[in-house]
Amino acid sequence: MPLTARQRQRARALAHHLAPTVTIGRGGASALVVAKAEEELDHHELIKVKIFADDRTSLLALADELAAKAEADLVQVIGKIAVMYRRRAKEPEVDLG
Repeated sequence: MPLTARQRQRARALAHHLAPTVTIGRGGASALVVAKAEEELDHHELIKVKIFADDRTSLLALADELAAKAEADLVQVIGKIAVMYRRRAKEPEVDLG
């Protein structure tokens, strides 16, 4: 289920202090990158992803592709940083209220 505007706002606020834990380079959203993103989402629920892309269009496409493959919600993209959220099935920690 997609996030509401209020949930996106709360996720952006919670992600503000986070450092990027996943990086997408020239290889794009490869299987290793997706596996790393899924691992980080399982552990933290809310992550930042650093994306190295030549232009804004390809950056947004990579962010969308990674979010889809990791079954996460793309909260926002600012500059070369994307914020993603996926609620943990057991014992969720992040409350987007």
